[in-house]
Amino acid sequence: MPIDAAQALAAEPRSAGIGWTAKDVQLYHLGIGAGADPDKDNPATDPDELRYTLETRLHVLPSFATVAGAGSPGVIGGLSMPGVDVDLAKVLHGGQSLTLHRPIPVAGTATATGRIAAVYDKGKAAVLVMRTEVADADGPLWTNDAQIFVRDEGGWGGDRGPSARLDPPAGDPYRTVDRPVRADQALLYRLCGDYNPLHADPEFAKLAGFDKPILHGLCTYGITLKAVVDTLLGGDVTRVRGYTARFAGVVFPGETLRVRMWREEGRVRVTSGAVERGDAPVLADTTVQHS
Repeated sequence: MPIDAAQALAAEPRSAGIGWTAKDVQLYHLGIGAGADPDKDNPATDPDELRYTLETRLHVLPSFATVAGAGSPGVIGGLSMPGVDVDLAKVLHGGQSLTLHRPIPVAGTATATGRIAAVYDKGKAAVLVMRTEVADADGPLWTNDAQIFVRDEGGWGGDRGPSARLDPPAGDPYRTVDRPVRADQALLYRLCGDYNPLHADPEFAKLAGFDKPILHGLCTYGITLKAVVDTLLGGDVTRVRGYTARFAGVVFPGETLRVRMWREEGRVRVTSGAVERGDAPVLADTTVQHS
């Protein structure tokens, strides 16, 4: 069996030093559409947008944690852990969870420690939970969990794990906003460290079963969080305590994301859909925990 759950869970964690600068933060923010908010008259110079783009006013959207240090050790590194030997063509990024221990500094160095935190048997697929814990000299900064589905690798009788599905939010959304995805969005976002040709090369995308390149799921993840922060949290990135989403579908550059938000005690429930394809689900089971 390509996945040996016991060996994978017992493997020693891998650590790596990471670092980032204000320029990395600015690039990430531009990659998720900062400075282009369609609700602003002059978004490139709007004071709220300059907090994402101008180094003298910069704050850090927490989803930057998914690319800080180019995501090191990252998902691909986790797939090379002992006990894991899988075909990358069968791998899908199923979801992402982020826990913030304190606000992310504009620039810094830290140690990222990655390990496989769980292995679940879903019958027709295996699910690996790859956990990355990041700390600097002052203590823990964030914890990232990537849920990775590996098709055709289940069926050994292991723990099925918890269900990620939530009951649908009740009632009409509190707010709904549309966020256009530029035609070159994936080309810009990939400069944050994910150079998978699926997001840039039409021929590669066709081999993967898509008519054209698709947007990075983690780009959609960042666009959605920014919409929530700017719409319901007063633009205050430090209020975010956690962020969880399941990747339910793809986005093609040039489409429009419709982000719906429901207020609940201490959190916002969110859905994201592709407007041009009948609001096809993109992110589901999504929550933003906040102060």
